[in-house]
This record gives sequence, C-alpha cells and structure tokens, in this order.
Amino acid sequence: MQRYDYAIIGGGIVGLSVAWAILERQSRARIAVLEKECDWSRHQTGRNSGVIHSGIYYKPGSLKAKLCREGNRRLLEFCNTHGIRHEVCGKVIVATTESELPLLEKLHARGVENGLPVRKMTAAQVKELEPHVSCLAGLHVPSTGIVDYTGVCRKLVGLIAARGADLRLNTRVLGFHQGGNEAVLETSNGSLAAGWVISCAGLQSDRVARLAGAKPEARIVPFRGEYYELKPARRGLVRNLIYPVPDPEFPFLGVHFTRMIDGSVHAGPNAVLSLKREGYHRMSFNLRDFIETITYTGFWRMAAKHAKSGLEEMHRSFSKQAFVRSLQKLIPEICEDDLIPAEAGVRAQALRPDGGLVDDFLMVRSDRALHVCNAPSPAATASLEIGRMIAEQVPAL
Repeated sequence: MQRYDYAIIGGGIVGLSVAWAILERQSRARIAVLEKECDWSRHQTGRNSGVIHSGIYYKPGSLKAKLCREGNRRLLEFCNTHGIRHEVCGKVIVATTESELPLLEKLHARGVENGLPVRKMTAAQVKELEPHVSCLAGLHVPSTGIVDYTGVCRKLVGLIAARGADLRLNTRVLGFHQGGNEAVLETSNGSLAAGWVISCAGLQSDRVARLAGAKPEARIVPFRGEYYELKPARRGLVRNLIYPVPDPEFPFLGVHFTRMIDGSVHAGPNAVLSLKREGYHRMSFNLRDFIETITYTGFWRMAAKHAKSGLEEMHRSFSKQAFVRSLQKLIPEICEDDLIPAEAGVRAQALRPDGGLVDDFLMVRSDRALHVCNAPSPAATASLEIGRMIAEQVPAL
C-alpha cells in the first residue's frame, strides 16, 4: 500500500489549489490527488460562468468576503505569471424598479465596507458602459473579471505534477478508516494511506465527510443552473457583465449576462432543484440523490420559505418565453430568437436542517482529515486563497 503525507480528494480548482499551496509550503511533501472522473475540473469548476468575482455580495468579515477579495488579486497574479487568458472587464449591477433602489444603496455600502472600489452610476452613466441596458441606476464594480478556469486547472496540474505529486484520475473514494497515525483510503484503484486527508469533493462533499466519520451541520442539495447563449450576431448587445440587484430573500443572484473569455455571451442562470447531484439535463435522475433530497427536512423547510421564487424558477426552466422576459428587464431588445441553449451547471449548496442555506464557506474536521463542505461561488475566484488557508491549517508532515 502506497503512503503519502497528504491525500486530496477532488480534482476541481479548490482541490488542485490546496495541493499547490501545500507544495509551496512543503516542497518535499508526498501528495496524492484523487479524482473520480476521467479528467480534471469536470463539474462545478468546468461548468461555471468564468467570472472572477469582486466580493461585493458577501457579508463583511465572512470567509467569502475575505477570501474572495484576496483570491481575486492572487488569481490575477497567477494568470499573469502563467499566461492564462483573463480580462478585468468590470461589471454593472442595475436597478430596474423603484423598489430595487434601496437595495442598490445597501449593496454599494457593503462593497465599500468590503474595501472595493464601487462607483454609483446614473442610468445615463450605465448606458455609457452598456448602451442597451435599461435601468434607473447602477453600480460599477471595476475589479470583476473573466477567466478560463479550466485553463487555470490545467496549469495547476502541470505545476503539481512537476513537483512530484501523484495525480490519480478515475479514482473514486469508497472507504475511510484510521490506521494508527495515518488515514487509510479505500478507492476504486486500491488502498492508500496518508498522514492527513483534505476533501474538496464538491457535489459529493457531505458524503465524503460522513464516510470519514465527520458530522457536517448541513447536507448538499444540488441546484441546476440553466443558461442560454446569445447568437453571435447579437453578442454586441452586451459589452461585459450585466447583473440585476439580487433579491435579499432569495439565495441566488438572478439571471444576468456574462461575456465569456472566448467572446461568447451567456444569459442566466435560473436555479432549479436537480434530481441528480451531477445532473446537467432536465431529465437527469439518480434515485439515491432524489431520495436523499426529498427525505431531508431542511429541503422542505427551504421550499416552503421560497415557494413563490422556486415556482418562478421552475417556470423559467420550462418556458423560454418566461426566461426571455426576465432578461428583457435588463435589455429590452432581447427576443427569443436571439438565444440558443447553452451548457448547464449544478451548484453544490449546503442546506441546514432548519431550511437555511449555509451562507459562508464551511470547513469540517474529522480524525486526520479536513473537509470543505460548502464551497459554491465564489470558490473558484477564492480558490488559491482557500488553498493557502488550508495549507496553513493542516499539520506539517
């Protein structure tokens, strides 16, 4: 049985960043990175919107606020160093109704408290940046950007491999038990032992934590985000990134426009319950995932609290016309014929038994292991900083 100082479960951007951060601190560390898929960043990392977030939305003092702001800086530095495609293009957040204006003011105050260079804008000033937007007022967040997160992962894999790490694809963790002063992992490719395990398993994070004997305070409930893409001839309607003011009663940001690093423009996402944790199509279904969700008290309490918003999201999922109406609140010129379906993603959202969504990143410990049990957006932006924080927390071996 092979032995390592550290075993990292999960080959998305957070797991790879943890591996790189440990090797930066301990260049001689023996590390194994285990990924159940046939390639890296196949789920949340490879299917997100490609946005480098600023940190404007997050509660001041929270891990999300601190790690996103510093992660933004470090990610840009990493991309510049390694020649990874990115652009700091900025974004606008716009209020389209009178009732949203006080919320826009609160969001501006939060941005200032988080140390961000946020600028208030009149409707005319918004039009200077985004000529096709209709709004009453807006905010400009210049530190927001776009990047190729899959490219970031490819570079991390190369850097980690060059340091001698054992990178194992097609390796699913099946069991976890203690063996004296080390943890023993049973995998689909045999057993291995490690002095310390860090789990960054995304959509499977709560299951891996329980497998290791941890008791996370929340369970992962998957939400599928469905997107459309603007046809090439209509991409000129969007210069950069256009977001609505988020509903403070609903835990998602609402449909928005995102220019991707390849020049395409995506519109969305909505947020609907996925009947499979890694289910990227409307008909995707997994019996175990479905039963775990519908038998979880927290899910029903959340559903009751957000019933109206949830029904609206489902309506947008099945009605392109309803989806387009949401987009027209930002850009009235958009019509159904401008949009074609795009790839969907699934967000791993930790949900507490009382129905509340875990707002911050959540780390849980068990014997000789640390589990990242809630790392949705802005985890990709914050990934290098999350890696640094975890590398400082685990014992040097």
